[in-house]
Amino acid sequence: MVQRSTLHADVVVIGFGAAGACAALEAASTGARVVVLDRFAGGGATALSGGVVYAGGGTDVQRAAGVSDTPEAMFAYLRQEVGDAVSERTLRRFCEGSAEMVRWLAQHGVPFEGSLCPYKTSYPSNRHYLYYSGSEAAGGFRDAAPPAPRGHRAKGRGTSGKVLHAALAAAVRRAGVRVLTQTRARELVVDADGRVCAVDCERLTGPAARAHRVIGEVAAKPGLYVPKLARVLHRQVERLERRAEPLRVHADRAVVIAAGGFIANRQMLREHAPAYRGGLPLGTQGDDGSGIRLGQAVGGATAKLDRVSAWRFITPPSALLSGLVVGPSGTRIGDESRYGAALGQEVVEEHGRRAWLLIDQRVRRAARSQLRSQTVWFQRLQAEYLLATAATGDTLEAVAGKAGIDPRALADAVERHNRAARSGEPDPAGKPAEFVQVLDQPPYALLDLSVRPTVAYPCPMLTLGGLRVDEDTGQVLDVRGDPVPGLFAAGRSAVGICSNSYVSGLSLADCVFSGRRAGLHSVKELTDADR
Repeated sequence: MVQRSTLHADVVVIGFGAAGACAALEAASTGARVVVLDRFAGGGATALSGGVVYAGGGTDVQRAAGVSDTPEAMFAYLRQEVGDAVSERTLRRFCEGSAEMVRWLAQHGVPFEGSLCPYKTSYPSNRHYLYYSGSEAAGGFRDAAPPAPRGHRAKGRGTSGKVLHAALAAAVRRAGVRVLTQTRARELVVDADGRVCAVDCERLTGPAARAHRVIGEVAAKPGLYVPKLARVLHRQVERLERRAEPLRVHADRAVVIAAGGFIANRQMLREHAPAYRGGLPLGTQGDDGSGIRLGQAVGGATAKLDRVSAWRFITPPSALLSGLVVGPSGTRIGDESRYGAALGQEVVEEHGRRAWLLIDQRVRRAARSQLRSQTVWFQRLQAEYLLATAATGDTLEAVAGKAGIDPRALADAVERHNRAARSGEPDPAGKPAEFVQVLDQPPYALLDLSVRPTVAYPCPMLTLGGLRVDEDTGQVLDVRGDPVPGLFAAGRSAVGICSNSYVSGLSLADCVFSGRRAGLHSVKELTDADR
């Protein structure tokens, strides 16, 4: 029988993405001994992300770009997006502390820049690092609050999540935190008083750990784009993990769960969000709900597990915003300038996962002229695929017939849109005037936005729900609403700011916000008892 090793710490953090790194930094800043555990090499979904942090209220980056914003305007917009995910008091605290959050990240080495993107996009090119990352300027939202660009992208080429995480990881190690990679948390240990006091793990060392690291990195990316490859490689990872040795890490004060969501767990998706199966899992194989289940096993309650963000972006290129999104009935779905997750949710839940974007020849030419200047590589491939595979026709009836949608309803939607556009009246779906253009130049094209498994035009998805937590401390709550002693949660392992509705950067911002909160309060867990 293999002898179990032991370690001791004040705070143990499970997961080394943005939430876990921020929790570790704040706990360590108080002088606490902190150990971080990660099943892989760290980074998680954070390192695979676009590295966008949703922040506003007058950040240093916004001011450098000449952008005017206030916490009140940020709150007024987010209140519409967030709904009942968190209380008004918590959302106000998030907005009022947003500028300080960006400064805190910058102090820990995360690079930001105030180069403002001049066009609407789902993700800016390598020339721009501040942009409208949500629906701030969409019809219905701009009336509630002055719109401002709040997507703060970490400065780095491509998708810059890896830059953001690398900076945080370096700061964690500078702070003296011990990071144990290739270490899988298997069970939380509860003492006689019912307090979570340790984590039982399995850890790989030596050649097996090195092989595990390499295969895990390949499974994460390019495995992100080819989920079947990721699953094949993950089976090799699991075989290597059979060689792991047992390890117990004692937590004298608290354990923080920051192990991501459950988008890689098919069974949990079938149980909680069956309509969202078949998308591109936006995360790693470590986003299997294991952190959530660890919390449940010691009495933690969950909420919002049915909430999934599914992305159907129209832009870039920005010219496509002048098109009309229609469902299989031929009727218009809504304002095309809304954030892609709002469109994705409606397509999945209201239109049987099927939708098309109608454009005419003028829009098509404008879109092609913008491909090189407005896109990064993966956006360019997807836009070229959509334009190349579109159903086309010289009349609306002909193009509708090729796509298999109702031609009369499509013609009616176009007629109402064009009539308003010609007269200068408000768009019937509320689309802002700067994106409205008469569609009357054949041939017409219907770009297929339907949600289905495809490598060329996948539908990225991530889960938004998790363990219920006290909004002041991040402590996990049980089904009665009482705190689970010694246990905290953050990021996508917990219910948070973005658990109802996601816009780009809001999840990473919530990881920072909730991670810092959990890290600080985890150190205070036994303060009264110590006295």
